[in-house]
Amino acid sequence: MYNVVDYLENTTKKYEDKIAVIEEKNKITYKDFSNYSKIVGSFIGSKVFNEPIIIFMDKGIDALISFFGCIYAGCFYTLINPELPSIRINHIKDTINSKIVITNDENYELAKTYFSDLIVKKISDLKKGKINNEILDKCYRNHIDTDPLYVNFTSGSTGVPKGVVISHKSVIDFIDEFTKTFKFNKNDIIANQAPFDFDVSVKDIYSSIKVGATLLIVPKKYFSNPSLLLDYICDNKVTTMTWAVSALCLITTFHGLDYKVPSTVNKILFSGEVMPLKHLNIWMKHLPKTKFVNVYGPTEITCNCLYHIVNRKRKYLDKLPVGIPFKNERVFLLNDKDEIINDSNVVGEICVSGTCVGLGYYNNAESTNKSFTRNPNNKNYLETIYRTGDLGYYNELGEVMFNGRKDFQIKYLGHRIELEEIEKSMMDIDEVNRGCVIFDEEKSKLYGFYIGNIDRKDLSIKLKETLPIFMIPTKLIQLNEFPLNKNGKIDRKKLMEEYK
Repeated sequence: MYNVVDYLENTTKKYEDKIAVIEEKNKITYKDFSNYSKIVGSFIGSKVFNEPIIIFMDKGIDALISFFGCIYAGCFYTLINPELPSIRINHIKDTINSKIVITNDENYELAKTYFSDLIVKKISDLKKGKINNEILDKCYRNHIDTDPLYVNFTSGSTGVPKGVVISHKSVIDFIDEFTKTFKFNKNDIIANQAPFDFDVSVKDIYSSIKVGATLLIVPKKYFSNPSLLLDYICDNKVTTMTWAVSALCLITTFHGLDYKVPSTVNKILFSGEVMPLKHLNIWMKHLPKTKFVNVYGPTEITCNCLYHIVNRKRKYLDKLPVGIPFKNERVFLLNDKDEIINDSNVVGEICVSGTCVGLGYYNNAESTNKSFTRNPNNKNYLETIYRTGDLGYYNELGEVMFNGRKDFQIKYLGHRIELEEIEKSMMDIDEVNRGCVIFDEEKSKLYGFYIGNIDRKDLSIKLKETLPIFMIPTKLIQLNEFPLNKNGKIDRKKLMEEYK
């Protein structure tokens, strides 16, 4: 297989009348999903080939039809959420340099404003067209597996957002192994939490379509109401959740599982942040037969490169491993001298090579050359690696343990500090549900944000039991909840803007 459109073709032949996608007030069969995608692809393919297409709408069935329309046309897509700040929308537009924008009725006027110099089409109008098999066949024949499938832009919380280019080959290689490893099947109902411009959603979308499962799109508004969220999951008999850690912790922080337990869920995969063990234990207590998996990997290497299946009989004293590599992915550690680390408990930068590695940053050669480099230990041929900027070490079992980011190492009061170490100490305190530490470099201040039943003075006293005085946050701020960014992670930038 060299084109992800084959996933949809193969599944539609087997299960054409099966429900492919469900959203809050709508659903669609595989047959209709495929036909609409071909209609949209016929239009795009009549205009361009192997070029980027902007999808300007929030996640939903129409966004997925637009994605596959791009794929049928031999093009690749970038989703822009209309709720993004205008400066970010304009940056993506200028970077991606697309000729065509597909939007929905709700966002058409706004799209015409942002993309007045481009071809802007409403998906509702495109779906009224006809399939042109001649165009689609030509696009399919001219496609190769290293062609881009999508460009997802990094969060941009610091600096300028970069568009990560991922090929068909990378997605096929990963999804084939991902669905096999965790036994996805046609009976699964996969609850999508992640936005469609975040690579966690790639696992939801393509796993579902590959195996003929049903993708359930969870409305964003439900994540501010744990009771409604759990009702939605339970009512739709969800089996699979591939979610950000913060989204799972949202439920446990507000004791949602005491209200209702999603008993049909048989596998939960989490990523994005370190999973606090106290929250994981709550989930495992309420779902005693469910498989829990910690997965790791930056956007640049196609979703994930490491995984660890939680062993209920194992005692995790400190934190979960990020685990072992997926098949056909090479993960290794390099020290500051670019030497390979083989010994346990020696910290180095996590680096990755293999089919999973992306094609670089779109229209950004400088950043690409900085992070996508030649393996310094392979002088014989070109082996491209991605330097994650994450730090890790091997435990005694040879599993990779996450050890923070290079850019989370700060210089404060003359000391080199890992912010994750402070966060872990906060989380180790029983009365603290969640913790987040941010360094204000301009003011040289450490801010500690937390949710829990402990006042700031007592928290400071308890932190002094485990941390040196220079690692105690200058200011401790108690919150009822953490603001989350669109990817479901703690929005550190917003925290600083509100409390600085």
